[in-house]
Amino acid sequence: MQAITVRDRDAGVGGFTLADLPYPHAAENDVVVRVHAAGFTPGELAWPATWTDRAGRDRTPSVPGHELSGVVAELGYGTTGLTVGQRVFGLADWTRDGTLAEYTAVEARNLAPLAADIDHTVAAALPISGLTAWQGLFDHGGLGTGQTVLIHGAAGGVGSIAVQLAREAGARVIGTGRARDRDAALGLGAHTFLDLGAERVEDAGEVDLVLDVLGGDVLARSAALVRPGGTLVTIAMPPEVRPRDGRAVFFVVEPDRARLADLAQRVRDGRLKPLVGEVHPLTEAAGAFGRRKHRPGKTIIRVTA
Repeated sequence: MQAITVRDRDAGVGGFTLADLPYPHAAENDVVVRVHAAGFTPGELAWPATWTDRAGRDRTPSVPGHELSGVVAELGYGTTGLTVGQRVFGLADWTRDGTLAEYTAVEARNLAPLAADIDHTVAAALPISGLTAWQGLFDHGGLGTGQTVLIHGAAGGVGSIAVQLAREAGARVIGTGRARDRDAALGLGAHTFLDLGAERVEDAGEVDLVLDVLGGDVLARSAALVRPGGTLVTIAMPPEVRPRDGRAVFFVVEPDRARLADLAQRVRDGRLKPLVGEVHPLTEAAGAFGRRKHRPGKTIIRVTA
């Protein structure tokens, strides 16, 4: 099978190679998925798990990417709940070869069934972005009706879903991004938009919750916006500046089959529209990984037609 591999963490995307790899082994409680569409996180080359296994041993050449949508090709020993030929989508393990490949082995519990009326390209935009948005807003942020949430990167993969979920929950939504993201964020349901290229973070005013995907100076300055008793939630980095009278939470998204199924149902009902940005074939994955996005939304790799 063909897959994108990377051997040298110092080489960045310049070290990406389209290579022939052996068909993956389905361990106990695994499934092998024929990947139709895959997603990735640009920062994953900095993750230790991209380069080592759970025991800390080198596992290069590694296959990047952790989101997928496809069809079950094989069941490992003891695997239940899924069948060969079934459409599925979900989240691949952090410390195993990922999804920028024609086939990949995934723990069955990290996959959810995918209805025939959801395109694989759309489904591949859901796992990390959808679960991160839900867990950040509700599990860690405790967002409720009538509260105000500031969502950084509102037209990105995570932010675009978070805007829709927060709006549906009855919150007042302030989105941030660059000027080119304004129309997309407002179209998804943000009540107001803050252009971080021309306006100050502080112009957002007080909020009950900040959901941050950017880190750095934006994260640090956002802490002062959190009302007493509110929460600052980030996936970018452990916050060095915390709200004066509130909580600060840094988290890594966790697989959740039931929540994936719920997100997929929302897509079917028309209540949630994943924002798919650029779509590239597997042969162009290296360029897509390193390129600055020109369109809002999640970049997707189309692996199998």
